[in-house]
Amino acid sequence: MKNKYELSSSTWDEKEIEAINKVIDSGIFTMGSNVQKFESAFSRYIESSYSLMVNSGSSANLLGIASLFFVKNNPLKRGDEVIVPAVSWSTTYSPLQQYGLKLRFVDIDIETLNYDIDKLKLAINEKTKLIVLVNLLGNPNDFEKINSLINKRNIILFEDNCESLGAEFKGKKAGTFGKVGTFSTFFSHHISTMEGGVIVTDDEEIYHILLSLRAHGWTRNLPTNNLIHKKSNHSFYDQFRFILPGYNVRPLEMSGAIGIEQLKKLPQFIESRVSNAEYFKSRFNNHPNLIIQKETGYSSWFGFSFIIRDDEKINRDDLVSYLNMNNIDTRPIVTGNFLNNPVIDFYDYELNDDLINAEKLDKNGFFVGNHHYSIIEKIDYLFEIIDLYIENLKQKK
Repeated sequence: MKNKYELSSSTWDEKEIEAINKVIDSGIFTMGSNVQKFESAFSRYIESSYSLMVNSGSSANLLGIASLFFVKNNPLKRGDEVIVPAVSWSTTYSPLQQYGLKLRFVDIDIETLNYDIDKLKLAINEKTKLIVLVNLLGNPNDFEKINSLINKRNIILFEDNCESLGAEFKGKKAGTFGKVGTFSTFFSHHISTMEGGVIVTDDEEIYHILLSLRAHGWTRNLPTNNLIHKKSNHSFYDQFRFILPGYNVRPLEMSGAIGIEQLKKLPQFIESRVSNAEYFKSRFNNHPNLIIQKETGYSSWFGFSFIIRDDEKINRDDLVSYLNMNNIDTRPIVTGNFLNNPVIDFYDYELNDDLINAEKLDKNGFFVGNHHYSIIEKIDYLFEIIDLYIENLKQKK
């Protein structure tokens, strides 16, 4: 459709279909050699010692948090306090609730959409055991400032990088700054394996825990020499020996095969997204009515966010309806202020301070897509339609 601006689009071509067909022809559909090859390729790309593929980014967060409860030294325990940003996806928070952690919510910076660093500083206290860092919409956090706040405190960093594959901060890949980092390979993300997610770590013990947790909590997938369980000399017993309260979140072999092909294309995908973002910024930087996301480090630009400025009479819902009427897809910025969702009633949490910026985003924010190919014409069309909407408002006044 002419002048159609979609939220997302397929990154596949004949290579992915061929990869699927090869798996079908093999007759082996469950996790196998293609998943292993994808994990190795992902580790090389992200420059992490270990990568573990699972069936979704949500499962990656679940296993990543769970693994921290089973390490030998300084494990997390129920009731421990974790700092989280007020804006993220629901399954950033769900594993924290499911494992009995107490959440301390901190406001975001209205421009970067990541932590307000000054408020994060005030939130860190003697009870803080874990900080969840969410790199929102492709934009990495300022890890240098955050590490300086932690200093020598015994605080674990967990990095939810599900929206920000390919982002970097000072030459280091986002997703590798914490003890554990997570990624999503869902349809609308930087690469797509149908459903899928990845957990990365440089900690061998955590990797072995993840191997067990991913498949039932058993020992079958552990190497003979591992850091969490001494295997017997009798393989009959080790095939069905359970040592951790695990899950079954294994990926399909098809997803691994697709991921191998997608990773080959990822550098070009990122290049196109960044190029689109440069053009987007040239049109919308310093817009009198709208705030756009400010890049920290090197963003991989998941999409493009807008927040209506405080002094404007523009109604977000009316503007969104106008955009939709003109074939421009929109959606909220992630979940908005997560505390405005009814599920929050199930959480043990505190507010460290007010959430002024998260509320602004919730009330006045919206989001449009970015793509792995040039969308300069779509961005021009977006600018034209927004400009037309604002001009119509002025005429009504």
